[in-house]
Amino acid sequence: MVEKLVWEDYLTIGIYFAVVLAVGIGSSCRPNRGSAAGYFLAGKNMHWIPIGASIYASNIGAPMFIGLAGTAAAMGFSVTIYEWHAVYFLILLGWVFVPVYVACGAYTMPEYLKKRLGGRRIRLYSSVLSLVEYILHNISAEIYSGAIFMQALLGWNIYLCVIVILAVTAVYTIAGGLASVIYTDTLQTVVLIVGATVVTTMSLIDVGGWEGLMTKYPLAATNYTLANQSFYECGMPRDDAFHIWRSATTGDIPWPGALIGLTTLGLFTWCQDQVIVQRCLSAKNLGHAKAGSVLAAFLKLFGFLLFVIPGMISRINYTDDIACASPEKCFDFCGNKAGCSNLAYPLLVLRLLPAGIRGLMLAALLAALMSSLTSIFNSASSIVTLDIWRQFRRKASESELMVVGRLTILVLIGVSILWLPILQQSQGGILWFYLQAVKSYLVVPWCMLFLLAFFWKRLTEQGAFWGLMVGLVVGLIRMGLDFAIRAPYCGSGETDERFSIVAKVDFLHFAIILAGVSTIAMVVVSLFTQPRPENKLFRVTWWTRHAVPEPELTDDENETEATHPGQMEIQEPTQNDEASSRFSCTNLSRYMRNWLCGTSDQPEKYISPEEKAEIRRKLTSLEHNSKWGRVLNVSAVALATATAFLLGYFG
Repeated sequence: MVEKLVWEDYLTIGIYFAVVLAVGIGSSCRPNRGSAAGYFLAGKNMHWIPIGASIYASNIGAPMFIGLAGTAAAMGFSVTIYEWHAVYFLILLGWVFVPVYVACGAYTMPEYLKKRLGGRRIRLYSSVLSLVEYILHNISAEIYSGAIFMQALLGWNIYLCVIVILAVTAVYTIAGGLASVIYTDTLQTVVLIVGATVVTTMSLIDVGGWEGLMTKYPLAATNYTLANQSFYECGMPRDDAFHIWRSATTGDIPWPGALIGLTTLGLFTWCQDQVIVQRCLSAKNLGHAKAGSVLAAFLKLFGFLLFVIPGMISRINYTDDIACASPEKCFDFCGNKAGCSNLAYPLLVLRLLPAGIRGLMLAALLAALMSSLTSIFNSASSIVTLDIWRQFRRKASESELMVVGRLTILVLIGVSILWLPILQQSQGGILWFYLQAVKSYLVVPWCMLFLLAFFWKRLTEQGAFWGLMVGLVVGLIRMGLDFAIRAPYCGSGETDERFSIVAKVDFLHFAIILAGVSTIAMVVVSLFTQPRPENKLFRVTWWTRHAVPEPELTDDENETEATHPGQMEIQEPTQNDEASSRFSCTNLSRYMRNWLCGTSDQPEKYISPEEKAEIRRKLTSLEHNSKWGRVLNVSAVALATATAFLLGYFG
């Protein structure tokens, strides 16, 4: 019997909402929120602890509670590779990628590509593609996963659940920008880890500890599965459930794909995606950016305990529901013929935890969901404002940029709500297949583009663009073939009529193929086109990141000087300036408008060319404390070594 929430649970949820709103709105009152540097990069003044917590919270969204735990219930340890693989990419983020992004003064990834390659079409194309991916992939996953959890816990209408969450996140994201997002992410990371730790501890005690898990999971199947061998393929746990590395031909996550194919996806997710990189770019210096990435990498090690183990225990405790072996019985329980493993974590919370603690776990889910949504909203508004809007409004004022950034978030919220009916009609198995595979079809060419841009100075704009086009066509063809004919449900007796390249080539293996095709296209076209002059490569590649002169841009590449992010004023206003701004507005509606939009009635402060140059130097500096740097180097090596040991031990 499924338990219902009681007043203690609702009290916990109410307190959580109140604290998050207080922290979010309070951080929006910080200085610098009225400039591009303040709103989109938190004034370039963030400490390493909030940065690391925000990176972690931005990635550990509702799909981790639903998707990661559910996949573990069905497959066992193998899905852990997604968590531990990320450790190495986060180290690369801090030591390889961020130094180049900082050195060239880029705010967004499309802006970096423009500085590195020149032209406008790649920047505009990457901006639009990023927005499409945010809406159809990231937001979809969060809303769908959150709806599964919240409907199970609260019994609310899906629209009510989503509107409440979006309303709360929009208030402090729109008002405070990245500073609000990072500070609330820090709070939510604590709530998430505490809540998930409680679930792991109680579930391990309930199942008889580690020995109980190892003994009971291989037998976690329904009675009709154990009595009828025809259900074995669908209803019994895998023989290799306690191993991460799986067969290259029969494994659910084949080891070549996990090593090579997943590397291309991981590099994009952790080192090139605006959502993650933007946190490191907000650091006060490179040392804090590195420390933040190390902290996030350390936290990723605990995904095995916080999500994988509880998912497997849920299958043991609620075998008839989570391990259903026939499409008909699965549909009767959860309305999905593909399986009910997505409900592993919600069932564990509802049926195992006592009153009050269930509310804490719902708060943890809300923390994960809201952290990811706010990160997506803020990053999307950065791309629209800095990479798209300024292409058409070259002389846009600071106030205009702030308003556009906030309106972008409102538009994304509207599109998210309109997307709900489509999500409701999608079956969970198909949606999750899409969520896991879509990046293999779309982002692999971008990963190869960034790698070549960083380490091969001969890469040209023409080579990059046509390589992306070739990769896009090949990826879309594979995606079309995937969705043209669905895979047969396990146990249905249907014949697999899919194309061989879909049925026999795992999407991670396809990522390897797509990476090779895209790279060859970029290299060949680059070798037959005019190379970019050396004086335009200063500080935009790994080899030239320490170059003293700024990269030279042609006239059509240069931004309007008054609106370039690197020249925005980020100095804190004085107390008198704040007071005069606050009390000179006798009209309350005007004051509220200025607060919400990040605008001011005060004239913009004049900045001399010398002051602009000094601000620019600080924004692009790669300097940090040498002793602190050595500590970070040792920490990164130790963390990488520990992760290698874990991968070998559980491999």
